[in-house]
Amino acid sequence: MHGRCRASFLVPFAMPTPWRSSAEVFAQILRRHGVDPSAAADVETAWQAFAEFAQVEVDGIDQPDTDADGFMIQWGRYSWNNRRPSLSFTRQLAVIDTGDRGRQAEIWHVDLQMCFDDGPDLIGIDSPRPSDIDISFDPIGPSRAAKLAEMRLNMLRHPQLHAMWRAEPVSSDLSFECF
Repeated sequence: MHGRCRASFLVPFAMPTPWRSSAEVFAQILRRHGVDPSAAADVETAWQAFAEFAQVEVDGIDQPDTDADGFMIQWGRYSWNNRRPSLSFTRQLAVIDTGDRGRQAEIWHVDLQMCFDDGPDLIGIDSPRPSDIDISFDPIGPSRAAKLAEMRLNMLRHPQLHAMWRAEPVSSDLSFECF
């Protein structure tokens, strides 16, 4: 049995997770890290749980070697959360039910969105910047772990994102939706 757990990017699940259960799996990982999906209190801990979830193999992905399984970080102010500053950790899955191979893949998001109170450190979070999203389709394993680490560092270089990282969210929500 030794040798199966050589690095932190290895998945604790023996079998791939069915895509329809992926939000439940993320919720379990969040809770194991001490994060309530509907009341996240610490962004760093939520990120650690997300980084673990991003490494979980998901069954039912359309052509797993393509951009059918990825993750993204989004931030800004949106109408659906009363224009509060928000930060989202999202896993994007392109899936096709086994009986529907002739159909185009559906895009599903497992998304943890955290909202914050306004403060002087968050002024400009909605102003144009090079990007308000960072996305990756690196494969599960060392390459994905490296991209997750790079994204975290890039986020912390933005003053407003760094401020969010240190702030306690006023609300959070875990969702699972088709786009």
